[in-house]
Amino acid sequence: MGQDRAELAIGRIERAVARIESAATRGLQNLAPDDGALREAHEALRGRVREALAQLDGLIVAAEKS
Repeated sequence: MGQDRAELAIGRIERAVARIESAATRGLQNLAPDDGALREAHEALRGRVREALAQLDGLIVAAEKS
C-alpha cells in the first residue's frame, strides 16, 4: 500500500513539474531579447526547483525503505 501511495505522489509531482515547465517555456518565449536578467533569474529558479524535486525524491525513497 505504501508503494502505491509513493508512486501516486511521484506521478502527481511529475505532472506538476511538466505543467510548470510548459508555462515557463511559454513565458520565456514572450520575453524581449533584452530581458537577460529575467532569463538568468528564471534559470536559477529552475535549478532550485530541480534540487527541491531531487530532495523530495530522496525522501520518498527513504520512506519506502522504512
